[in-house]
Amino acid sequence: MQPRIFAIITAALLGALGLGAAAVTPWVPTAAPAVAPGPAAAAAGSPAPTGDPAVWTRSTLRNKLMAEMDASDPGVALADLDKIIKKSPYTVRFCHPIAHELGHAAVKRYHEDFQKVISFPHETCAAGYLHGAVEEMLANSKSPEEDILTLCAPANKGPCIHGVGHGIMFVTKQDIPSARALCSKFPTDSKRITCSEGLFMQLFAPDEEDENAKANLPADRIAKEPLYPCPEQPALFQSACYFYAPTLYLSSHDWQDHPEVFAAALKWCLNGQATGGANDCSRGVGSRTMKYNLDREDWAAQQCATAADAWQRKACTEGLVSYYTVNYTDGGAAGRLCKKITNPEITGYCRSAGGLSSTLD
Repeated sequence: MQPRIFAIITAALLGALGLGAAAVTPWVPTAAPAVAPGPAAAAAGSPAPTGDPAVWTRSTLRNKLMAEMDASDPGVALADLDKIIKKSPYTVRFCHPIAHELGHAAVKRYHEDFQKVISFPHETCAAGYLHGAVEEMLANSKSPEEDILTLCAPANKGPCIHGVGHGIMFVTKQDIPSARALCSKFPTDSKRITCSEGLFMQLFAPDEEDENAKANLPADRIAKEPLYPCPEQPALFQSACYFYAPTLYLSSHDWQDHPEVFAAALKWCLNGQATGGANDCSRGVGSRTMKYNLDREDWAAQQCATAADAWQRKACTEGLVSYYTVNYTDGGAAGRLCKKITNPEITGYCRSAGGLSSTLD
């Protein structure tokens, strides 16, 4: 397998996302530290003084932001979303798909004037607003094979091309070979890989946290190959596939009510050792673990520590850091994360992944 360009690109571009129930291979929970349910799992309490709920759910947050956008513009809604996720980190679990919805709605509001749509600051929630806008533009395109190469021009920045990957799955109705062929129209390997990130993110998680949106993958193929369809992908596309595959595994095994599934997912990733995908899969587990537990960083790190081998503990930690630094874009994010981790080995991997010195500062 050729060198993993994807590992470098994804560190800067992670986002976190088709209908039909997803079947999974038999699973037996493994032991994991008991934890109390996160804030998102708690019942919503009385409203805060601002009129906002004490605990946000996907629907309450979505409804608030859509109303704000209707009353003003996407910039107001996105700015409020940014404030909310910083005040209540657990909302990161579902902010990306909400931002997708805002992007879809903005394209309709501004009658497919893409430059107007993206004129608002849209980095919040890993550029989910941009991804949704690109999806909507391509879904309405009369010539998507041409538009995928011009929509993000002239800047052709990574988050926009990642959004094209999402949109391509709409255009091809989740046909993987056809979607790969469209991503392959980009002129460089780095852009093809970036496109494939959106492609596989959309495949494995059409819309994270939305119970009505399920990955549409054949049960018989998954039964024979737990990491389907990653092993059969061309080398250039395998890394992105393996990286996002844990999203489906975690959702299929009800991570919200079964916290032990994060550690189990690392063992499941070992199915990819023969095809060289176990490392990327383990990084993906680390990334999703951090995304879903951003309000308890040390607990997330403890899940990486459950892996039997050092290489997997390291890969998982790299995933933790990659998501944390994408969510918190300031230069000190990695350092803050590493200081919250109590396991010395995982702390060392964290500092290495964050480009920090080996000694605490």
